[in-house]
Amino acid sequence: MKIMKIVFLTAFLLFSAFSAVSQQITRFGVVDTAKIYQAYFKNSAPMRNYETKKAEFQAEINKKTEEIQKLRQQKNDAMASGNTAHATKIDSDITKKTNALTEYTRAKNMELDSIKNSLQNSDAFYKKLYSVIERVAENEGFTMILSLQQGNGILWYSQSVDVTDKVISQLGM
Repeated sequence: MKIMKIVFLTAFLLFSAFSAVSQQITRFGVVDTAKIYQAYFKNSAPMRNYETKKAEFQAEINKKTEEIQKLRQQKNDAMASGNTAHATKIDSDITKKTNALTEYTRAKNMELDSIKNSLQNSDAFYKKLYSVIERVAENEGFTMILSLQQGNGILWYSQSVDVTDKVISQLGM
């Protein structure tokens, strides 16, 4: 009888330990890093600088596009009045301005991408982010946190495992 109690107690302890381990392995959370970047940087000076440059670049693109549209209208008017020489000269100007606009747009998009990447790849930000994710995960009992942006394998998840808002809150936003 005593051996039976020991076997039963051992089996119970093993089952309990196995249950605790299996729960630990299956508990995971997800975090939306894009949402965190947006919340963290939206009021920062570097982000305001980025948004200002973006607006300035777009205004310049709009101005250049409008100039090209006016030239196209002038070309159409010249063609309608039979002045093909003037229409050909305007067409040459349109080509030059269109090429310049394309190059300007490409260069400014590269500049904006560079600024945005430097914001998102800030070592200080990442150290703070990972520290907060670790703290939230440990406090919530998660064994793994997955990023939604790099989660090509995640087909579904319950909102109950999303710790994004807790991370944003603990980052002080």
